[in-house]
Amino acid sequence: MFDSLSGKLQNAFRNLRGLGKISESNVGDALREVRMALLEADVNFKVARDFIERVKTKSLGAEVVASVQPGQQIVKIIHDELVDLLGSQNAALKLDGNPTSILMVGLHGSGKTTSSGKLARLLQKQGRQPLLVAADVYRPAAMDQLETLGKQIEIPVFVKRGETDVLRIAREAMDFAQKNSRNILIFDTAGRLQIDEPLVQELVRLRDLVKPQEILLVLDAATGQEAVNVATHFDSALNITGSILTKLDGDARGGVALSFKSVTGKPIKFAGVGEKLDEFEPFHPERMASRILGMGDVVSLVEKAAEAVSEDEARKLEEKMRKGEFTLEDFLEQLRAMKKLGSLESVMKMLPGGAEALKQVDIGKQEKEFKRMEGMVCSMTPKERKNPVLLNASRRRRIAAGSGVSVTELNTMLNKFFQMQTMMKKMGKMQKMMAKMGGGLPGMLRR
Repeated sequence: MFDSLSGKLQNAFRNLRGLGKISESNVGDALREVRMALLEADVNFKVARDFIERVKTKSLGAEVVASVQPGQQIVKIIHDELVDLLGSQNAALKLDGNPTSILMVGLHGSGKTTSSGKLARLLQKQGRQPLLVAADVYRPAAMDQLETLGKQIEIPVFVKRGETDVLRIAREAMDFAQKNSRNILIFDTAGRLQIDEPLVQELVRLRDLVKPQEILLVLDAATGQEAVNVATHFDSALNITGSILTKLDGDARGGVALSFKSVTGKPIKFAGVGEKLDEFEPFHPERMASRILGMGDVVSLVEKAAEAVSEDEARKLEEKMRKGEFTLEDFLEQLRAMKKLGSLESVMKMLPGGAEALKQVDIGKQEKEFKRMEGMVCSMTPKERKNPVLLNASRRRRIAAGSGVSVTELNTMLNKFFQMQTMMKKMGKMQKMMAKMGGGLPGMLRR
């Protein structure tokens, strides 16, 4: 989403890093580029102006640290201000109700229903017992969609077909939740193509009845500045507690993410980063700022990796690699674990400097290469995966034909695997040798 903004900021930073000293004129010239980058990203004009003024004031008033170049110091100030602009820190949900009620509000097409399902799935993983409530009485397809999502994530959905009174649905849903030990109700409310008074009044009545702990405004990140106007209207009518930004994986310019907190004073709490139900995450301002500035987001990558591979699996794999027992079966499992992390492009962007590295790599070609490797390994029998030595010429011809590649491509893949296996064995021997040496070091040091 922030690719364009990130690229323009990187260009501005090249000029900043070259500064020999901080002065009003050279700081002003460099920050002018930053300001233009923000405006082109559809950031609110006043927000962009105030942001630049704060950075300029802090840059000129900053005491230059001897070991840090002036330009790098300004980049650090920009990073800190960007974090503050995005909301300073992750804002957790308030879940102290009995039961807790969450209203999902927003315009039609913003992604309310899908976000309701994603949020329910996330809360269930945290040990909660959510109930999805179909409170959109105007769009039968919304009820169908919510029921489908509920089945996929194995979470009950309260639907009252034919009922047009939203308040009656809400009362019955709360009774149902109490009887069935569901401690969080997520109300998927009706939307419109634009804000109108009947919609707002219906939501106000629903809010007054259920007294929700959270009123989350679901915003489509692709709508730009219009999303900020929508947020202002909903906030003045309902006093929202936060926002969920959807389609952050798209090519939107990012203005709404950078403007929302400043304009409304409310935090962004979650972000939808893809169409799949697990592509939904808490919004961390510091991590997002690092991504925007091309510094990566290693913390989020580690969290994703921990979800994809359990600690026990990682320990077993490490042991196999140390002993040189890494097989093609293990290789296949690693390829599949990588897929759970998301696209190769999204993983690269989470690494420091990854966005720049992507410009030098044909990422589409790399993704296809991984798929072809997976296809080759899947065309082998379990016995062949565990013992690649069995792969004679006839077996290789069969595997190549089964996976739609040439024998030469299969041989290349196997050669790379054997090289990797050899390297792992050497590393394992080196670790054993270092461990033996380390065992004698304490005694040597005591002499």
